Amino acid sequence: MDLTAIERQLRNESDVAYKRRVLTMIEFLDPQPGERILDCGCGMGFYLRAMRSLQPARYYGLDGDKRALAFARQALAGLGISLVEGDVLRLPFADSSLDKVLLTEVLEHLPDDRQGLAEIRRVLRPGGILALTVPQRRYPALYDPINRIAEGVFGRPIRHGPFAGIWANHERLYAPEEVTARVQEAGFAILEGRHLTHYCFPFTQTIVYTLGKGAIERGLLPDWVLRSAHRFRSDDNRGSPWNPINWALAVFNAVDRLNAGDTGRKGTYVNYAIKAQRKA
Repeated sequence: MDLTAIERQLRNESDVAYKRRVLTMIEFLDPQPGERILDCGCGMGFYLRAMRSLQPARYYGLDGDKRALAFARQALAGLGISLVEGDVLRLPFADSSLDKVLLTEVLEHLPDDRQGLAEIRRVLRPGGILALTVPQRRYPALYDPINRIAEGVFGRPIRHGPFAGIWANHERLYAPEEVTARVQEAGFAILEGRHLTHYCFPFTQTIVYTLGKGAIERGLLPDWVLRSAHRFRSDDNRGSPWNPINWALAVFNAVDRLNAGDTGRKGTYVNYAIKAQRKA
């Protein structure tokens, strides 16, 4: 699959872990014309927009966050994508009605991850594909030093507030074998598992989400910065060498290139990705 178009859409992405999740999930899903594909926990709709640019499948997005859905409806207007407010634990779709489901950075938020996976299995047709990612319990200390220190000193992570980091509003993080077992117990066959992102710029989580995302949401950044920093405005970034935001992106991407060809033998990773198939 040629993901060049998706890479262009990720031009403004400063979280290299997010970039690797997007490319991996779309590779795992491999959208085909006419397929019924659900982004379960679609947020602001970036994955849906990216997949729609590759293939004219029948796309659906579900999320429980009203503000994120409002942004998605505006960003995806005219693309023929159906968006619905809903609960992952009670999906508003008929049994065996979908061909593929994307579940990225969602399972860790659910109070009952087993029920969530059971719902995904219910709405997928036999042989349908599930692509998911979760944050790893053993994450790189450089990615979120604040939480690594909190866990070491206080014996517990920061789950809420501006410094929640990788633990933000999460019920749990996962060891790869734990999430693999959950998926298998739910009635899926594992087709592939992949570790994602060991090397990253120090304090990536804090820089991107605590500082960057917070400033964007509060309207604190001028338009010339947003053209190079906003996830949905990559087309506005002309790659000017005089733009300091592009300098920062170049540094983040240089560090990320160390992850190329990683065989999963490092001790820590930001995410674990699974491609699974619903059993009959």
